[in-house]
Amino acid sequence: MGEKQDDIILKVDHLTKTFQVKSPRLFEKPLALNAVNDVSFEVKRGETIGVIGESGCGKSTLGKAILQLIPATSGDVIYNGQSLMKLNQKEMNELRKEINMVFQDPYSSLDPRMTTGELIEEPMIIHNIGTPEERKKRVIELLKLVGLDYYHSIRYPHEFSGGQRQRINIARALSMDIKLLVCDEPVSALDVSVQAQVLNLLKKLKDELGLTYIFISHDLSVVKYISDRIIIMYLGRIMEIGDAKEIYANPAHPYTKALFSAIPPVSPY
Repeated sequence: MGEKQDDIILKVDHLTKTFQVKSPRLFEKPLALNAVNDVSFEVKRGETIGVIGESGCGKSTLGKAILQLIPATSGDVIYNGQSLMKLNQKEMNELRKEINMVFQDPYSSLDPRMTTGELIEEPMIIHNIGTPEERKKRVIELLKLVGLDYYHSIRYPHEFSGGQRQRINIARALSMDIKLLVCDEPVSALDVSVQAQVLNLLKKLKDELGLTYIFISHDLSVVKYISDRIIIMYLGRIMEIGDAKEIYANPAHPYTKALFSAIPPVSPY
């Protein structure tokens, strides 16, 4: 694609994920549903690539298959020149120090029985990072990094607003030496005003920490705001991929044009 290999942090190569679904007819064989169908793209180091499409197009499945949270049917995912499909469980767990995910629901992804401090510290304990004192210090640093304070570390998830819970999820994801973050609809469950705060936080963290994002959303305006490049998905396939501003200004594929026509005008008059 004309890019130096060192500039590419992630390469998705003909990735396919097929699910078996029950046939509507009695005694017939299960049907194959291609949630992700022969998807290929590259992610440059330090960029934000947005994945957009209507509900059910396979974008969330794509994110989970990239991180091996669900096994892909075929194809390959190459991170920093290393095939994730060829790693064993121990090697993949080790690599999770560098790649992580922020999920859609900020509440269900947090254990309600654990304090915020315990939630953020947990990944460091699992990966045996630092001493207890160093981990506690790191928790406070992460809370401040995402706009919370030290006293929040002793509170439980139910004591926070949706936006604050998503900040805790982001802090938890960053508790290790993260290079690539897959954000699966991270602001869709939040109020519009809170969405802007979380998006600005993600942009700030990207600049400060040199992060790379795969940002999955169905919200066209959100993806336009945060993305450098955009992938348009439909029925598990990529319809169009390119620079965010260029695609919004001159969409080439008929599906992209139809998708963008659904954006409500700034003023109805």
